[in-house]
Amino acid sequence: MEISSVDVKRSSDQSGRVTHSAAEYVRMSTDHQKYSTENQSQEIREYALRRGFKIEKTYADSGKSGLNLDGRDALKQLIDDVQSGNAQFSIIIVYDVSRWGRFQDADESAYYEYICKRAGIRVCYCAEQFENDGSPVSTIVKGVKRAMAGEYSRELSVKVFAGQRRLIELGYRQGGPAGYGLRRKLIDQNGAPKTELVRGEHKSIQTDRIILIPGPEQEIETIRFIYESFVAAGKSEAEIATLLNQRGALTDLDRPWTRATVHQILINEKYVGNNVWNRSSCKLKGHRIANPPEKWVRHDKAFEQIIDDETFQAAQKIIGDRAKHYSDEELLDLLRGLLDSHGYLSGIIIDELEIGPSSSAYRSRFGSLVRAYELIGFTPERDYRYIEINRALRRMYPGLIASTIRGIEAIGGMVRQDRDTDLLEVNDEFTASLCLVRSQETSSGTHRWHVRFDMGLRPDITVAVRMNQMNAGILDYYLLPRFDMEASKLRLAEDNGAGLDAYRFDELDALFELAARSQLMEVRHGLGSIY
Repeated sequence: MEISSVDVKRSSDQSGRVTHSAAEYVRMSTDHQKYSTENQSQEIREYALRRGFKIEKTYADSGKSGLNLDGRDALKQLIDDVQSGNAQFSIIIVYDVSRWGRFQDADESAYYEYICKRAGIRVCYCAEQFENDGSPVSTIVKGVKRAMAGEYSRELSVKVFAGQRRLIELGYRQGGPAGYGLRRKLIDQNGAPKTELVRGEHKSIQTDRIILIPGPEQEIETIRFIYESFVAAGKSEAEIATLLNQRGALTDLDRPWTRATVHQILINEKYVGNNVWNRSSCKLKGHRIANPPEKWVRHDKAFEQIIDDETFQAAQKIIGDRAKHYSDEELLDLLRGLLDSHGYLSGIIIDELEIGPSSSAYRSRFGSLVRAYELIGFTPERDYRYIEINRALRRMYPGLIASTIRGIEAIGGMVRQDRDTDLLEVNDEFTASLCLVRSQETSSGTHRWHVRFDMGLRPDITVAVRMNQMNAGILDYYLLPRFDMEASKLRLAEDNGAGLDAYRFDELDALFELAARSQLMEVRHGLGSIY
């Protein structure tokens, strides 16, 4: 391959031979362990030596999926260096087309390569049988390789789904926490019990399996109390949540009970021993979708049941009768009746109606509450529902702080809490501040979350805890580092793109692991002479 001296940055080695400055990009995906970053780098450096290239910089993404750019910080940094003009190299060497990425849209892979080409930087694939020289042959072969890389991920997804489906049908648990009143138990391939897994623990042997077992007696009694109160005593989910909170009971996440958390207990089939999977799915890094019941995968009576079938079915009938289908006009008639009786309408007034649709039903049907109000001729000056939401969030906040501290300590970290500001200092290395962020509906019916950074405390990490659209439970967590957040506030949407969603996590385990890594670094510093 001939490279024009006009197109590349040159330097000289000690022998005086002219060399071309290059960067290497390596990626190891968890589904393809044989291509370790070390092996890729060795092949790349041998290739560079043969071609007279000098590796000036390494970009490495370890254990990252190649389906898209999310989480691939090294590739994002490489593209940013290229676009900003900070790249001190004119060649990028990658092991093969699949290491650049298994993008589901082959054009996305081509786009990132084109960004480099436009900046005068060539991408070379050292293990491919073609020269990436822009010739018609290389263009055709490269296009086929990109399509094959994407197809590999699709085929792998189908195989993984089939394997998971088979395990569910055999009665084994697939992923996720056990939930309140239940625990995960590890068994070997012959069904012999091994140990009970605590939160955050995973199986280490491929042939091991996980089943659900009843948890502590106190939690089991709470679940039975919930069903008895709902079915026999006729209490609502909100009333049951109030009773549980008055008792000082907490959920499995050490948080106060809400209407939503009680409701989830009442509708989940695992309490009658049924193993149900694929209620929702998110394939190939796409959007999560709710699947119809006919696509669910199930194994009835896979686990020991806590609630008997008759009681569970009675609860489902109550919920089903309450959630009858309303026509648009019936929904609006109910809204007019509420307006006549209260003289005003708000989300909280609608949700306080025990027998009838919730405010989310109006949002879903008409696009937004404001639109539903307009259809009955009501113009609100302001929806004061946020006041009740803020009160609930203030009650929830201490429990969130306490559970975060316990999570850090459980993984071996050390944490101190400033009682005045609730700022957490972890391992004497970094500080973290937690903020609960309520969901706000826009006039168009979409949702936004406004994060305000404490510029006085200036924590190293701000943990933005996003509430779901009903503000009834936690949606997800954003771990926002101070050095990447320049403004005093940030507005999050439902989808925020790779730049922000790289900081999004479903659980706080990422913060706990950060605390564990910090502690490991401290140990290594103390044993520096060994390394």
